[in-house]
Amino acid sequence: MTISFKCAHFPKEVILYSVFFYLRYGVSYRDLEEIMAERGVKPDHAALNRWVSRYAGLVADVSRYKKRPADRSWRIDETYVKVNGEWVYLYRAIDKCGITLDFMLSKRRNKATATKFFARALEANGLPRKIVIDKSGANTAGIKAMNKKLKGFGCPVPNEMVRRKYLNNIIEQDHRVIKRRIRLMLGLKSFDSAASALAGIELVNMIRKGQFTPELSPFQQFVQLAG
Repeated sequence: MTISFKCAHFPKEVILYSVFFYLRYGVSYRDLEEIMAERGVKPDHAALNRWVSRYAGLVADVSRYKKRPADRSWRIDETYVKVNGEWVYLYRAIDKCGITLDFMLSKRRNKATATKFFARALEANGLPRKIVIDKSGANTAGIKAMNKKLKGFGCPVPNEMVRRKYLNNIIEQDHRVIKRRIRLMLGLKSFDSAASALAGIELVNMIRKGQFTPELSPFQQFVQLAG
């Protein structure tokens, strides 16, 4: 997948620097507008908002298939995020070492959504040996539905499911990193823009964890992923 910057009014490097800086650090769009002006470029805060909404999610989508392999023991959970005054659900998956596997923002928390997320995580990460969840009925039903589908495709061993909340402490702690950055935003106004921004925040957190090419600087890794 190639990300197009055609018709952009600023160079690709300026756009990516602005998007990365916003995702990585606790700045508002107006603060970032001032920071960029100090560096000799003057996009307004509305343009910065559009760049994050458009490009953060695209770079994150590319990154799903470029990260380093993870452990096959997974931890899956969801956390609440408020978008335009309503609570939505951020599904997240990490391995037992805390390495991010996948994430997905959803308006609902039910069997269909859980099944969709598990299928998405499997697509990018392969088959796990074990999936640890809390006692969520939706996640339990989703894993069972996914195992049934895998069996239909000839998969000999379904995913082992473990329902023990204390084993999910590591992902509960990992939620906090994402939620801390969200709290610094001045509200998420639409579902699509929230999904893009949150995907970008997840990506820079993955870069921080060393899941790509840690010999490069974090910004260089972000540019490399953008292609």
